[in-house]
Amino acid sequence: MSKVDQYWRVFATGLCFTIFGFGGLVLSFLILPTIALTTPNIIKRELKAQRLIRFSFNAFCQIMKFTGAIDYRIDGADLLREDRNCIIVANHPSLIDYVLIASQLPQCDCLVKAAIWENPFMKRIVKAAGYIPNQAPDDLLERCEERFSRGNVLLVFPEGTRTTPGIEPSLQRGAAQIATRTQTDLRVIHITVSPTFLTKEKKWYQVPATKPFFHIAVKGKIEVAPFIDNSNNLTSAARRLNHHLAHSIFPSEESI
Repeated sequence: MSKVDQYWRVFATGLCFTIFGFGGLVLSFLILPTIALTTPNIIKRELKAQRLIRFSFNAFCQIMKFTGAIDYRIDGADLLREDRNCIIVANHPSLIDYVLIASQLPQCDCLVKAAIWENPFMKRIVKAAGYIPNQAPDDLLERCEERFSRGNVLLVFPEGTRTTPGIEPSLQRGAAQIATRTQTDLRVIHITVSPTFLTKEKKWYQVPATKPFFHIAVKGKIEVAPFIDNSNNLTSAARRLNHHLAHSIFPSEESI
């Protein structure tokens, strides 16, 4: 029976990603162009697109759970929905971390790597949502400041790519630099996946013998002001903040 269950989850996962791809095409070529035509104000247009993404991602997550491809639990989603003018940071163990988090956020800007802007299923969606390309540092900070001035939240995965199992993770300093230079606090999320699934090294059809369980735990906030006040300059503040952030995103087994 365990083999039958595993084969079913291969089928269910393939079905879910087929639905995801088809949904991306419908959004890209039908629904989002309609929103663009009927909503001339760019800020309102981006907010509508982000709400639509949340609805679509939530439906996708529910389908994955209903079909038995995965199971998941999100603790503290109410805290996320209350956050304003905040950077949300999380570890990145799987392909669908962004989907699971964004499914809980009616408004969510995202720092997106360049490859996503070339993806035929995603490039029109990220553009319509007003997501920020992870390029051009000077322009990036200006765009982040403008979003925070509206009270927006920004989702960042500080690792820059998915975690490689068995290798000690490390953080790029981008999230800490944005936080210190815009004086914006951070909300921490810790994600665990057991057994590992949809990692960078494996294909989607390489499903584990048992059903993967995703636990998304929303943790406390990290205030940026003390790091700035206790440092000689913003570069030093960002370095110290990044060190603290690593311990917060990757807690020891005893503190999980």
